[in-house]
Amino acid sequence: MTDWIDIISGDAPLVIGLPHTGTDIPAELENRFVSPWLARKDADWWIDRLYAFAADMGATMVRTRLSRSVIDCNRDPSGQSLYPGQTTTGLCPTETFDGEPLYHVDQEPDEMEIAHRRTAYFNPYHAALSAELDRLHALHGKVVLYDAHSIRSHVPRLFDGQLPQYNIGTDGGTTCDPVLEEAVVGTVGAIGRNHVLNGRFRGGWTTRHYGRPAEGYHAIQMELAMGGYLVEPARPSPGNWPPPFDPATPLIADLKTIIAACIAFARA
Repeated sequence: MTDWIDIISGDAPLVIGLPHTGTDIPAELENRFVSPWLARKDADWWIDRLYAFAADMGATMVRTRLSRSVIDCNRDPSGQSLYPGQTTTGLCPTETFDGEPLYHVDQEPDEMEIAHRRTAYFNPYHAALSAELDRLHALHGKVVLYDAHSIRSHVPRLFDGQLPQYNIGTDGGTTCDPVLEEAVVGTVGAIGRNHVLNGRFRGGWTTRHYGRPAEGYHAIQMELAMGGYLVEPARPSPGNWPPPFDPATPLIADLKTIIAACIAFARA
């Protein structure tokens, strides 16, 4: 296995995917980015720490350490947009969520390089994710893929207003059994925090690719608004972003309840 993929293997019928928490940048790419800070700006900050408890619940965790600016493991490898008509970033992003250029002039990856990164970085991550899902499916006959994400609460270029705290994506109910969808939505509703189902974030490529409920593979995406677990500045800058992780955030208790609901569904 590559040294930039972290796998914690558990026996519960649940895999948590962490495609956007990495900040590593290969040495040969560093000088091509405008700045290391910009290349790491749009990471799903601290999500791996928020869900660290799940390993003790028997969940399997699959994480890439690479920055999403190097390769976005939650995009369609063909390059096709997951959200037609809406602003988004690609398999090898060339700009930040705010529209800032990531690369120096004439340093953006061409089609050949994108294909190389797909082979070198995208494919190994998904091979690891697929192997763990198949292992647990063979053990239980049913498995849940929980794709864990977060984003700043305000990103005007991507969506209007403030994002709800919990953004649940099942691509319109196609990627999992309705019972799982109802269990997660109901659990979040009982917690009492604002949420939306299949809103701006309906589920990325990972959720749509692996979600085959008729075969016992159930996938769901959870996009958290970062403002719920860190102090979000009005304008991120190298001096204030990312804010420090707060291990006492109440969202951890929320997430324990949500993950328990996912495991209970798969064991039912």
